[in-house]
Amino acid sequence: MKKNKQPQGLNFTGSLRSAGITFYQKQGQTIMRSSTSYHQKSCTRAQFVQRQRMRHTMALWMTLKYCKTMFTGYANSFRGFSSLANRMPAVYVTDEEAKRSLAFLMPGIPVSEGTLPPVQQSLGEVNGVAALLTDLKLGSIKPSDAFWLYTAEQRLDTIQVYFKMREVKVSEMTQTEEGLALVGEEFGDDNKGWALVHVKKDRCSTQSIITRCTLYRQHTTEEALEAAIQSYGKLVKAPDPFHPM
Repeated sequence: MKKNKQPQGLNFTGSLRSAGITFYQKQGQTIMRSSTSYHQKSCTRAQFVQRQRMRHTMALWMTLKYCKTMFTGYANSFRGFSSLANRMPAVYVTDEEAKRSLAFLMPGIPVSEGTLPPVQQSLGEVNGVAALLTDLKLGSIKPSDAFWLYTAEQRLDTIQVYFKMREVKVSEMTQTEEGLALVGEEFGDDNKGWALVHVKKDRCSTQSIITRCTLYRQHTTEEALEAAIQSYGKLVKAPDPFHPM
C-alpha cells in the first residue's frame, strides 16, 4: 500500500505581499517575519489625506521618541503623541518623498500632555536679544519644580526634523514684566522651534512647539495634495450615499 507523501517545507495560500510576509537570510537560516509596506493602497481622497497626516506623525515620532517625554493618561507616549499630532494640518508628499521619510517643522507639534496649566509662550526679544517669552511668574515656582526645554530643528539637507530636550534651571531664566524668559541668539533661528514644559513629579503641562519656520507651508497647499495624489495614482471615488451600489 502506498503511503501518502507529505510535501516538505512551507505551504501557504495567497501571495506573500498580500499576506504581509517576508523572508530573509540570517546566519545561514531562513527567517520569516511580517512585512510593512509604505506603499499606499487604493483609497478615497479623504482616506489619502488621513494617511498623509499619519505618515507625517510617524516621521516626527521617529526622532522625538529618543527624547524623554510625558503624555499622561495614555498607554504609552506614542499613543499620546499621535493622538495630538494627528489633529495638525496634513502635509502632502509624493510617493518618492515618502520613502525618504520627509518631516517638517511646524507650529503645534506636541511634546507633552498633562494636567498642569499650559505655559503660554511666544518668540520675541529681551533687551534686543532673541528670547523665548513665557507667562511664568517666579513667585509661583516651587523648588521641586522642573522645566524641560524641547528644541526642534528643521534640517534642510535631508528635510528631517530633529528633537532634543534638556532640563532648564530657573536661574537660567530672565525676569521680565510679562514673565520669565529664556534669552539667547539661538531663539532667533528661523529653522528651529521650542517648547518649555513645566513638570511637577508625575504631572506636566501640555505644550507644543512654537516656531517661525515656514518650509512646511508649501506642502499643505491644494497643489501639493494633487501632486501627491498623482504620484500614487490610486484614488477611488467615495461611495455616493444617495445612490448606493
